[in-house]
Amino acid sequence: MTDWAASIEAARKRLRGLIVETPLVSWDEGLWLKCENAQVTGSFKLRGALNKILVLSADELRSGVVAASAGNHGQGVAYAARLVGTKATIVVPDDAVRRKVDGMRRLGAEVVQIPGGYGAAEASGRRLAQERRAVWVSPYNDAEVIAGQGTIGLELIEQIPAFAGGVEVFVPVSGGGLASGIGLSLEKWAERFRVLAVQVENAAYMHALFHGLDPRQVVETATLADGLSGPVEESAITLELVRRVARDVLLVSEAELLAALRFAWVEKALPMEPSSAVALAAALRQGPRQGRARIVIVSGGNVPMETLTALEGRGGSA
Repeated sequence: MTDWAASIEAARKRLRGLIVETPLVSWDEGLWLKCENAQVTGSFKLRGALNKILVLSADELRSGVVAASAGNHGQGVAYAARLVGTKATIVVPDDAVRRKVDGMRRLGAEVVQIPGGYGAAEASGRRLAQERRAVWVSPYNDAEVIAGQGTIGLELIEQIPAFAGGVEVFVPVSGGGLASGIGLSLEKWAERFRVLAVQVENAAYMHALFHGLDPRQVVETATLADGLSGPVEESAITLELVRRVARDVLLVSEAELLAALRFAWVEKALPMEPSSAVALAAALRQGPRQGRARIVIVSGGNVPMETLTALEGRGGSA
């Protein structure tokens, strides 16, 4: 059984000096932002990818690494691979955000684009890793990746002031690596911190799994939160971990997502990805509670221009 507390502490020591300890910013009444958009690659994904790659053996590094990504995980893997001097291949959906794909290539990764969405990219990436005998770097179904994401929670413990009513932490969720890592790192302080995972209605796989529903019945439709799209592996270790550490998995609509994006970009001038804005939308919907703080994990800030155009085109009328 994994000693998660020890693994996350080891990850923090391993990553020290290689990543940014991102700021916790007071934003509105009782609302705080943990700004992973200020991370080296513009996303929290670097933490998990780098922690995973730093523990690989010399033989594994010679074989290279393969990952699948809608964007941010791929940039994290590419950055980490360049840092340690190994080859990275990233399989992405053919409709992946061009800015993120270009970022992977600038970091030296080979990018393979395939049709069929993220689920197809992940299946293709796994096959490619087997064919090349390379190391597969999952964006969520990996203990070292989860431990790397958990370092965010260790920073939060040191950064957040005391609140009489405790703290609610709103975390975007798709495969569950971020929610698992943060929840595990805060588990010792569970009486103080409540982890609320948040997903978009248009790709509600983890919500279905958390609430005992059949994820095969989920009908995925287009969403601005492209980083949260795609199904979850049936055997993913995050399934039980999210059930263990999260108080609930909440859903937000595309309209709520758009309203949160507009609030962040227009009223606050904060570059926040749609995948981050799902957590903000849930926190705004709940509103302030006396004595209780709300922390939104701003998971990334690599905002594509087409998202801004879509927001402007809809006039923020959500």
